[in-house]
Amino acid sequence: MRRITLDTNEFVSALSGGGKALQLLHTAIEGEIQIAVSEPIITETIRVLRGKFDWPPYDLLAARQRLERIGRLVKPSTTLSVTEDEPDNRILECAAESDSEFIVTEDNGLLRLKQHGKAQIVTSAEMLEILQREAGRATE
Repeated sequence: MRRITLDTNEFVSALSGGGKALQLLHTAIEGEIQIAVSEPIITETIRVLRGKFDWPPYDLLAARQRLERIGRLVKPSTTLSVTEDEPDNRILECAAESDSEFIVTEDNGLLRLKQHGKAQIVTSAEMLEILQREAGRATE
């Protein structure tokens, strides 16, 4: 089973609009992948949903609970300072702690890195393509 870490914006996209990020969450719910999440990622996701999308407290609590259920909660033991954008560093920490094989993001700063540790950095469309290719090979 593939282990991946989603950028905060992927969670925001999945919870507020759907699209490819929501497909990844459904893939995790179906047990086909494991999504790693940390408290700083959940906190940042909730902050964005509250501040930019004006979600009410009840919906924010439900979103937090969904993320905790869907994701494998990890506690990064190392603090990284790889990028200038501090929330991006929290994504890298979660990926490193969880031994994620992929980091999924649309953030150009992270995508420019291409890789961090053993985690390849890809977009949600690229991640879905990888999973579809692997599923096709498994059925051959």
